[in-house]
Amino acid sequence: MWQISTEQACELYQAGDAAHGFEHVLRVCRLAEKIGAAEGGDLAILRPAAFLHDVENSMMDEEKRKNHHLYSAEIAGDLLRDHGWVEGKILEVQHCIRAHRYRDENEVPISLEAKVLFDADKLDSIGAVGTARAIAVSVERGLPFYQMPSVQFIETGELSEGELHTTYHEFCFKLKNVKGRLLTETGQVLAEQRHIGMCQFFEQLAKEMNTF
Repeated sequence: MWQISTEQACELYQAGDAAHGFEHVLRVCRLAEKIGAAEGGDLAILRPAAFLHDVENSMMDEEKRKNHHLYSAEIAGDLLRDHGWVEGKILEVQHCIRAHRYRDENEVPISLEAKVLFDADKLDSIGAVGTARAIAVSVERGLPFYQMPSVQFIETGELSEGELHTTYHEFCFKLKNVKGRLLTETGQVLAEQRHIGMCQFFEQLAKEMNTF
């Protein structure tokens, strides 16, 4: 089967996206290959799935950003068909891509390869890199990186009136819970140090921001 190269994949991503640009995609691909090799996954499915999982993630289009996993799966399907992939293999890649998003439970990872991609993508959302990416998203959207979350947000994940979704909110809502959502044994092991370091950072951030 034709395999997309690193250079070909890079050309599909827009420059200037600090959180979901090609640097993120390349890290996810390397993590997916590492986890996939350890878990016995099909790297011929994992590699294109990883390279194409964020191919539609328009920075200026909120609807496409929210549903980028669905759009990316469609784009991946078209690209693989153009290069002679059989439909069954295309569907395997598309399942991996559609099932990788943390906030969408309409299609959960079923195949081993989908579980590996989910874990690889989530690993890049935690630790030092994940923290930097989360702060970059806040800056990109003109949001502060810290505000004390409301009681309503802590209890329900819903913002109260006038409340902003800061980087610290993202930590409380998602990032601190990622380790517990991982699906492979290898992914869980790789998450340990990332999780500890990230939690220490946000604990220190809250302490410093609430000093005065």
